Amino acid sequence: MSAPFEERSGVVPCVTPWGRWYQTLEEVFIEVRVPPGTRAKDVRCSLGSRHIALVVRGQELLQGKLFDSTVTDEGTWTLEDRQLIRIVLMKTNRDAGNCWISLLENEYAADPWVQDQMQRKLTLERFQRENPGFDFSGAEISGNYSKGGPDFSSLEK
Repeated sequence: MSAPFEERSGVVPCVTPWGRWYQTLEEVFIEVRVPPGTRAKDVRCSLGSRHIALVVRGQELLQGKLFDSTVTDEGTWTLEDRQLIRIVLMKTNRDAGNCWISLLENEYAADPWVQDQMQRKLTLERFQRENPGFDFSGAEISGNYSKGGPDFSSLEK
């Protein structure tokens, strides 16, 4: 079995003061560095459809309104190696044109180059889903790829 597209093609991270975030067509991943030795009981994480709050050892690390909506029941967080919190949010809108430009409304925005790379990656991921027999993980894309790229769904096969 082959690896998922995002594992083969790598991620396009947006670096933040607390860690990084990145996205695929379906999910938003948030990685937060925490003090070594952090235990799960030190963590309070609240995940809502449009809101996130993360408090570690009484210190608020992340809080605010998400850029777009997520599926509340499918959001998860894990503590890895007692020094990294990984949060996975499932996007409500899973279209290639739904490229989050920031994690929170008006906060943790991707710079223009990273935003461009994120959009390219989501467009290639969309092409991969539409053409499962091809491997787009190492492909380059140019031209109109914003908003998910051109729509070929109406063409006859």
